[in-house]
Amino acid sequence: MLISRKIRLRPKSLTDAHDDYAWQTDPELARLDAVLPLNMTFPQYLAEYARELRYPSLTKHLFAIETLEGKHIGNCVYFDTNDKDDAELGIMIGEREYWNKGYGTDAVGTLVGYIFRETKFHRIRLKTLETNSRAQKCFKKCGFIPSGHLFRNGYNFILMELTRKKWQAQQKESKVSGKDS
Repeated sequence: MLISRKIRLRPKSLTDAHDDYAWQTDPELARLDAVLPLNMTFPQYLAEYARELRYPSLTKHLFAIETLEGKHIGNCVYFDTNDKDDAELGIMIGEREYWNKGYGTDAVGTLVGYIFRETKFHRIRLKTLETNSRAQKCFKKCGFIPSGHLFRNGYNFILMELTRKKWQAQQKESKVSGKDS
């Protein structure tokens, strides 16, 4: 479990399935993730969810985001890419009452710190919809910089990245200035 100022990142569990199903069937959340809302029954979803937990991917690392009080509010993930020098990151805060309050920024910062401290990846990449200014603001606060554009399946994305070298420099600067990292 990873604990930060506002959140805890913990391994996913079967108890998360109900929240995840609600979020994945929500049209607005699906739109923000550039996917269609999930179209299966909860029992079907639960069986697939249990199978994924029982046989986890070796290259995909899923975390539940919860408040310090233990409320599950979202999920984040990082996964290996074909270029073994970098990983791709994803996040979703599903509980709307936690939007625009720093929970996403805290979760991304915590996950980035974990990745750079515990893996050999030199770069973390992500993509976000051009229209998702809230996500872009979060990623920029965490040190990500725009690195390109992508058009896929009718969606325009901004590509962003953060290198280990830049993250380490930010950590040193935070310590010198007395800011929390």
